[in-house]
Amino acid sequence: VGLGTFAPVTDEQLRQGALHSERYRIDAATARRLNAAKRQGRLIIAVGTTVVRTLETAAHGRASLGRAASRRHSLRAASGTTDLFIRPGYRFKFIDGMITNFHVPRSSLMMLVAAFVSREELLALYQKATRKKFRFFSFGDGMLLSA
Repeated sequence: VGLGTFAPVTDEQLRQGALHSERYRIDAATARRLNAAKRQGRLIIAVGTTVVRTLETAAHGRASLGRAASRRHSLRAASGTTDLFIRPGYRFKFIDGMITNFHVPRSSLMMLVAAFVSREELLALYQKATRKKFRFFSFGDGMLLSA
């Protein structure tokens, strides 16, 4: 996880459509296991937004037509950096869900979650979490989101 994860999104990042970079590595055995699970119709649940960015960066295949088309994509073994900016309008290629925290407002992480569930649903989740006195941010409570 890079320090940029915790910084508010800048106007420049919005214009360029790219974020801070984070290093990742997916070995061949892991790619094979995840591809096999996907072929079997099992859900791929990423734990954390860095894992979401990693899996989406390493996914390839035909253009995504939404979550239903995610089985057309496969994961390749890879390592490097990703500056993938997942925000509303993004079409997920590989993941079917995620476990993540309740994030800081104006962060790229909230935008990523909003891309998965919609801005309206995200705001409703945060209102419910506030009413129930959930803890927010990196060491707070988490949520499971699935398609």
